[in-house]
Amino acid sequence: MALLNPQVREQVRNLLLGMEHPVKLLLFTQGEGGAIECDFCAETRQLAEEITALSDKLTLEIYDFVRDKALADALKVDKIPALILQSDGQQPQDHGIRFFGIPSGYEFGTLIEDILMISRRKPDLSLATMQQLARLDRPVHIQVFVTPTCPYCPRAVMLAHKLAFASPWITADMVEASEFPHLANRYHVYGVPRTVINDVIHIEGAVPEETLMAKLMLVMDDQVMEELKRSWSRSQL
Repeated sequence: MALLNPQVREQVRNLLLGMEHPVKLLLFTQGEGGAIECDFCAETRQLAEEITALSDKLTLEIYDFVRDKALADALKVDKIPALILQSDGQQPQDHGIRFFGIPSGYEFGTLIEDILMISRRKPDLSLATMQQLARLDRPVHIQVFVTPTCPYCPRAVMLAHKLAFASPWITADMVEASEFPHLANRYHVYGVPRTVINDVIHIEGAVPEETLMAKLMLVMDDQVMEELKRSWSRSQL
């Protein structure tokens, strides 16, 4: 049974007509022989297959989380289902854009917006943000915890993914909180969206671009980050 009804398929097909350059989806799914339990791997695979069938500018590559461990490690995939979006063509490029958990509900729209952003190669960020991103000189890992029924979460995920697209230093993950409760517990996710930067910077809600950037640029201040790390360590006791 199809996950996308005919009306939604037609809407998505029409949106994908706006693609300018090809995009590749990489899906990491169930371990060989059922060695790794993954409640939503089959649904995520079906969703990815249905979407890529709607445009000749989309391709899908499916990998086994266990058998293809070297690739998973290289792409920083440590849980499944995992969906990665990359520029395709003569020079494929990874932009650090990740979905951990099925992008369903409100996050389905985020997935389509991400595809269009990568295809158009335009993150649509302010000049001030681009200037700040140009100052980065160290890795930044953004995790945005969401649930499918949260109407504010897509804005937080999309902003994080725009930042990842704009900077090679940034990796940005959508993390479906109910699929990864151990991470939700670890990062004290009591409401969504909750954004976590480099483990120790925590942001509640879908904040404006300039607010997120003010928090993100704290990674450049070693003294502040050390204090945040100490505070985070104490909170884990």
